[in-house]
Amino acid sequence: MSRISVMTDSNSGITQKQAADLGVKVLPMPFLIDGETYFEDINLTHEEFYRKLNQDVAISTSQPSPESVMQIWDELLEESDSVVYIPMSSGLSGSCQTAKLLAQEYDGRVQVVDNQRISVTQSQAVKDAIDLCRTGMTAEEIKDYLEKVKFDSSIYIMLDTLKYLKRGGRITPAAAALGSALRLKPVLQIQGEKLDAFTVARTKKQGVSKMLTAMENDIINRFGGMENVSSIHFAVAHTNNEEAAEAFIEEIKERFGITSVDMAPLSLSVSCHIGPGALAIACSKAIERQVG
Repeated sequence: MSRISVMTDSNSGITQKQAADLGVKVLPMPFLIDGETYFEDINLTHEEFYRKLNQDVAISTSQPSPESVMQIWDELLEESDSVVYIPMSSGLSGSCQTAKLLAQEYDGRVQVVDNQRISVTQSQAVKDAIDLCRTGMTAEEIKDYLEKVKFDSSIYIMLDTLKYLKRGGRITPAAAALGSALRLKPVLQIQGEKLDAFTVARTKKQGVSKMLTAMENDIINRFGGMENVSSIHFAVAHTNNEEAAEAFIEEIKERFGITSVDMAPLSLSVSCHIGPGALAIACSKAIERQVG
């Protein structure tokens, strides 16, 4: 059996400590903050990020340098036969396409997976890759499988503020002003490669209800039905909103009759564009149902 290393980036939400426990490598993503470059979970903590965000400091995301990506590949290939690299969705960043171009220099030893994931669903894809390695699949087979099931996941995110969508030019100032005046809570969705508008709620309670209903519809129509709910990974993510996330988990357990729901902060690359106070539900189908 060939030795395969699994690698991802910090957009997955996997910390350096968690990566060590899982036996994977996490590439820290760079951020440009007030003219200086920081790296997530290296010299930029979530606490520091939100402190600067609340101070209206200029923050933007950036791609990792080709040299930093290839350096890690080279290190991993000293002890492994191949690398499976799972970056964030190509629909949300150009870093995936850049990695694919770089991988052409490695004669198939580096397989770059574009399975359209971000944050907690990207993290689940990493865990799936680890499990697939144990089945004896090659790196290329793992890549092909993860891309085959790329649409077997769904995320809904309720925002607490329109301020950061306005700042990023994703909505007009007039729309942001109207939405703020009416205290609207936009709900976004990630299904596949794009972050899109899904619906609008008048209250947080209504927003939570709409997300739960949307996810139930996905389970019924896309993930095999409610009778297969035990074969679905559930997760809650948030942007500096842990208390609300914990309460949301209890609602999910009650709604779907399950006992386990993962929780993690949304990756900073997403938080940068939507701001603090956001709450998200994510689901992805378990590979056990599809690999045998």
